[in-house]
Amino acid sequence: MPKTLPTLDEFLAALPDDRRDTMTTVHKAIRKAVPKLAPVMMSGMGPSPLIGYGKYHYKSASGREGDWFLIGLAAGKKDYSLHICVGDKDGYLVERNAAKLGKVKTGRSCINFKKLEDLKIDVAMRLVKQAEKSGGINAVV
Repeated sequence: MPKTLPTLDEFLAALPDDRRDTMTTVHKAIRKAVPKLAPVMMSGMGPSPLIGYGKYHYKSASGREGDWFLIGLAAGKKDYSLHICVGDKDGYLVERNAAKLGKVKTGRSCINFKKLEDLKIDVAMRLVKQAEKSGGINAVV
């Protein structure tokens, strides 16, 4: 039987104080940047749930398709992950802007940071706004 996901408030309340503060700050910044993208608790990326904002429909080269979050926020054991699932023929939005995001590690669409001060949150929120306008990764080849 699938595990029941916590509500957003339950999820945040269960985090240790310092981690709750960082997650709440980034969550509020995302809500301010893209108020039309309602937060939803999701599973599927590791053992802990994450907060997803908005969604898009994808179809992979193998033919697999489904719906995924446009923006995602997760608290790992040692760091935080902000996912911005947007790309086009020129590549992924996060990869193209990695050098501007601060003292972070990036993947195609993921920004990992150990503490809030490491992330240039103003730059990240500009990318979040761009993501809302673009609609997802579908255009990436």
